[in-house]
Amino acid sequence: MSPERVAVVVVSFNSSAVLPGLVESLDAGTAGVPYELVVADNASTDGSADLVRRLAPAATVVEMGRNAGYAAGINAAVAVAGPHTAVLALNPDVRLTPGCVPTLLAALREPGVGIVVPRLLDAGGDVITSIRRAPTLPRAFGDALIGASRVGRVGALGEVVTDPARYRSASDIEWAEGSTQLISAQCWQRCGGWDESFFLYSEEVDFHLRTREAGLRVRYVPTATATHLEGDSGTSPRLWSLLVANRLLFFRRRNGLAPTTFFWLALVLREGTRALVGSQISRSAIRVLFRPAMLRAERGPRWLERV
Repeated sequence: MSPERVAVVVVSFNSSAVLPGLVESLDAGTAGVPYELVVADNASTDGSADLVRRLAPAATVVEMGRNAGYAAGINAAVAVAGPHTAVLALNPDVRLTPGCVPTLLAALREPGVGIVVPRLLDAGGDVITSIRRAPTLPRAFGDALIGASRVGRVGALGEVVTDPARYRSASDIEWAEGSTQLISAQCWQRCGGWDESFFLYSEEVDFHLRTREAGLRVRYVPTATATHLEGDSGTSPRLWSLLVANRLLFFRRRNGLAPTTFFWLALVLREGTRALVGSQISRSAIRVLFRPAMLRAERGPRWLERV
């Protein structure tokens, strides 16, 4: 019997359309590794919680009672999970490929590794640029003035790693998008839970950087693969505004007011130029960035929860 036991934790919010595909992929994805599925449901109105109970009768469903956010859902699911050696945090629109989890576990057991992330593919089978570098002022302005895709090939100037070669071999990274990640129980105990004040977006940046600051590594492993159908943050004005606002909030907490003012300017420049050419999501983000509380906030403002 495997000495490993994985707590598979998922946060659902009106996710009934995508949950069946996730649940169906778990047995092949874990490939014999014992696991427990725990789903935290953020007060879905589409029957997501009952659907999980029908699809996976052995699963534990945590009824949050409100839309508490992604980080709060992850924390609640981990809190009720049985004994485990690792936490596999998944978005509901992820599908694991066969053998994904054992491959991730092998990498997680390398000395000093706290988090492992796989190679992600989109619905069309193309590699998602999921590797990230820590937010800095040069990277924010590089994105605004040159564009994330082009500047992502230059380490000093790009936050999103866009060089295809980086996705073909295993490496230690600064952080990665949070849809699919395996976290050791030791890492969770050392770093604590996810910061719930972010509500949605930037919570994985915070957790991954805290992991590295705790002396543990974040490891990218391309031999493990998962498909992420991806949500509508790139098309929803409300969600895009939330993503942009939390980028500013995260930077503010780590860098103070003066550098954050320049980071805010970079975000305004980026979103403003895109708004001028007709981007509705950027127009929404600009309105949010000019709210008086944005530069002062050190905890997520209450309006961020209205998603």
